[in-house]
Formats: sequence, structure tokens, C-alpha cells
Amino acid sequence: MTNIDPTPASPETPDAAPAQDHAFSFNTEARLQELEAKHAEVADAYLRAKAESENTRRRAEDEIAKARKYAVEGFADSLLPVKDSLEAAIALPDASPEQMLEGVHATLRQLVSALERNKVVEINPAAGAKFDPHQHQAISVVPAAQEPNTVVAVLQKGYLIADRVLRPALVTVTASS
Repeated sequence: MTNIDPTPASPETPDAAPAQDHAFSFNTEARLQELEAKHAEVADAYLRAKAESENTRRRAEDEIAKARKYAVEGFADSLLPVKDSLEAAIALPDASPEQMLEGVHATLRQLVSALERNKVVEINPAAGAKFDPHQHQAISVVPAAQEPNTVVAVLQKGYLIADRVLRPALVTVTASS
């Protein structure tokens, strides 16, 4: 019996293999160079984005630190005229009681103006107003001829700062039935 080779004999087969290997090798090297260039480009873009992110984070931290450090700057600036007025009053030892009272009223107006500019608002409920536990603190409960749980008197004004209670108003309220 003769051995039959299942692959047909081709005179081109031995010569074609080196040509295909060379073409494959050239395409592979070109593709590798292309991918390396793309990798370098992506790596550079990543490093730039990372650096930009770090710079943005650092700038934000600096701004937050400055905001905390100088948060009261505007408030303090608006209180300086009040301090100046008080010092001027102390510097006048021979002022009459009327002059002193007039100066105190003027200084109080300056203080109220400074507080209002900085959104500090009084809580001063009128007699008969409904007791609000979010803005009022009941100091005492008294029987009265008005509706239960209403304000009878304000013992000390409260204050809000931008809708947040800084200090509740101290009030006397009527007893509930």
C-alpha cells in the first residue's frame, strides 16, 4: 500500500510561507506601534486629567478654608461703627444725660442696622400670638383670660439668622385648659 498524503502537493507552498510570515510580522509590528502610540496618548490624557482634578480639589479646599476663616468679616465690618460710637461716648465724660441717651439711641440704631444687613432678625411675638416651640421658649405658664398656649409676655427677644433660630424668645404663656 502506498501512503497518500491528504494535503495536495503544491509547488507554491514552501515559497508562500515566508512571504506570509513577513507580511504578518510587518502588520503586527505596525499594529503594535499604533497601539503603543495610542497607549501613550491615553496615558498622557489620564495624567493631565488627574493633575487637573487634583488642582481643582486643592483650589476648592483653599476656598473653603478662606470662607471659614473670613466668614464673619462682613458681620465684623458692619459692627465697627457701633464700636466707634461706644468709644466716642466713653470719651465724653462731661456729656449730659440727655446727650448720653441720644447717643445710646443712635448706637442702638446702628446695631439694629448692622444686624439686619447680616440677616439677623428679632423674634418678638406680640401678646396673644400662638406659642411656637421652634422659636419660643416658655419660661413660665400662667392662667390668663386669653386663648391657651398663647404668649402673654416676652421676657427676652429671640433672634433668627437666615431662618435659623440663633436664640429663642423667652416668653410667658397661658396655661392650657
